[in-house]
Amino acid sequence: MPRSGIVVGGYALYLAVTEHWRKVMATTELTGSTIGQTIKDNEIVLVDFWAEWCGPCKRFGPVFEDSSENHPDVVHAKVDTEAEQELAAELQIFSIPTLMAFRDGILVFNQAGALPAPALEQVVEAVKALDMDEVREKIAAAASTDA
Repeated sequence: MPRSGIVVGGYALYLAVTEHWRKVMATTELTGSTIGQTIKDNEIVLVDFWAEWCGPCKRFGPVFEDSSENHPDVVHAKVDTEAEQELAAELQIFSIPTLMAFRDGILVFNQAGALPAPALEQVVEAVKALDMDEVREKIAAAASTDA
């Protein structure tokens, strides 16, 4: 009898640990040294630029976490702009929270402000639905007219 209690207790512990790590691993922290490789290695990357003192960032955080759980095929990453001031300046982050979306290494969405869950869902679905050949053609056409 004690053995079955251990198995059940062990299973409950396994479930608790699994749930904890699923939430912990739902988003990843990026730095100036990791952001480029993360964008290069993944088809779709959403990046939330935030700071601890930012009220709207705190409200957007759980929305972003929920999105990461609903879309495990999309990398959801966070950049702490206080710790990564140089990166924030390089990417011209003037207001937080700011959400950037990259698809195939190309910035396809960039907006400041805390999005409500339905708006974030629309962004994710729109990024997934992009015809990247068309996006590349538009980029090439714009570059040739600038030259």
